Amino acid sequence: MHISEGVLSAPVLVTGAAFSIVCLGIGLKKIDEDRIPLIAVLSSAFFIASLIHVPIGPASIHLVLNGICGLLLGWAAFPAIVVALFLQAVIFQFGGLTTLGVNTFVMAFPAIICFYLFNWLVKRHKLWIWISASFVCGALSIFGSGLLVAVALVSTGEPFFQVARLVIIAHIPVMFLEGFITSFCIAFLKKAKPQLLEVAHERQTKY
Repeated sequence: MHISEGVLSAPVLVTGAAFSIVCLGIGLKKIDEDRIPLIAVLSSAFFIASLIHVPIGPASIHLVLNGICGLLLGWAAFPAIVVALFLQAVIFQFGGLTTLGVNTFVMAFPAIICFYLFNWLVKRHKLWIWISASFVCGALSIFGSGLLVAVALVSTGEPFFQVARLVIIAHIPVMFLEGFITSFCIAFLKKAKPQLLEVAHERQTKY
């Protein structure tokens, strides 16, 4: 998912940065102080999961875990993800500072969409409902991120059209893997600490 520096055009970089700044402001406004430790844990999980990546042209494929971040954090997924991406850019040169805005939006915005689509479903008591919802959430968040990467590349210029299509195809296995991981995490939380899902929903609906 990381888009390298020197690939995207200036208008795409500026647009991505503007969208991320707006969404980051919303996310910071919605953060509850008692949930900062959870945000830090999920930011760390995101940081570690995406360290192992496979380069594909100007981008790369790897685990993202933005689905579970969205389910548990809602809009706070933006601050969690931008911190992890910033540290990766500074320490390991993954992505870059100029592409930080685009990369943040690419990975965090689908997490927000998945929160509103699936958070209420994963709290249902019927096993098949929350298992299916959590799996689709994990898979859809990756598909959404892959699609946004493709849009960013195509918006930069026609030469990236084939790369954009390759990025989406290459993420199909990652979609299934993230779906299983998200389902496993939700299954664990429903037994160990189901209130995490409730707090996320209540906090987001106050605004």
